[in-house]
Amino acid sequence: MAKLTIKVNGEEYPCRQTMGAMLRFKEETGREATEIDGSLSDMCAYLFCCVKSACKREGKEFDMSLMEFADSLTPEDITEWTESINGNTEDQEDAGAEKKS
Repeated sequence: MAKLTIKVNGEEYPCRQTMGAMLRFKEETGREATEIDGSLSDMCAYLFCCVKSACKREGKEFDMSLMEFADSLTPEDITEWTESINGNTEDQEDAGAEKKS
């Protein structure tokens, strides 16, 4: 999986799905990451957990609460991130089309 970053309040943060992110999601929501229903609220919470976990792993300070993080994002930010982790970005689609040619 490619290393992703996300820009929040003008600052770039690493963002990676990790076991820590899944455990953080469980702590935040009381549900397993496998129970994510695709809603914006679930995706926002999981994105927060992915950023918090990746920052911890890389030693980058990240002291936002979930609500502060959510206040800094738009639904489009969540959609873009979801597409990138699912491999649905235009660049990846174009690359797949080129391989088929």
